[in-house]
Amino acid sequence: MIVVGLTGSIGMGKSTTAKMFAEEGVPVNDSDAVVHDLYRGDAVAPIGIAFPGSVRDGAVDRQELSRQLSAAPEKFQILEAIVHPLVRQREIAFLERHRQSETDIVVLDIPLLFEVKGADRVDVVVVVTCDPQIQRARVLARPGMTEEKLAMILSRQLPDSEKREKADFLIDTGLGLERAKARVREIIASLRSGKMSEHA
Repeated sequence: MIVVGLTGSIGMGKSTTAKMFAEEGVPVNDSDAVVHDLYRGDAVAPIGIAFPGSVRDGAVDRQELSRQLSAAPEKFQILEAIVHPLVRQREIAFLERHRQSETDIVVLDIPLLFEVKGADRVDVVVVVTCDPQIQRARVLARPGMTEEKLAMILSRQLPDSEKREKADFLIDTGLGLERAKARVREIIASLRSGKMSEHA
């Protein structure tokens, strides 16, 4: 089974690209979706202790958590120490399930793949990218997003140029949805034919 690590900085179109892999029949483990689930389940109690006032109605209040992290960015390490091991457990279960069912390719959608040293756990890295102006416009159009928030998020992410250098395959979402879909199909075909990198 080939394990693909799909990553990309905020606003690059990674989530949309992950859906394209799923539409082509490739199972995707979406770590953002897993975190959402954990914020209503296993992560609620430890986050409530570490971030007082961040739990409402039995679930993590993401806005309040985000407010606390903006005020004290050093607390990201505390949050990551709680969430990352739980996400990893779900990821291991996902991989095991698909190994048993002899799936040929799976995708791990991991936003901070390089930052959390996740590249060691995958066979192939696909980086989703686009022009910085397009990225900026997409992110600033999100509800509640500000220049300050964007700057804080980007400060915690490896620069796009470095991600591109580390990639086995690139998908540029700035060229339109149809081009991105065609690119996803090309990458799947390459992997199935045994070509694990465009640099090879």
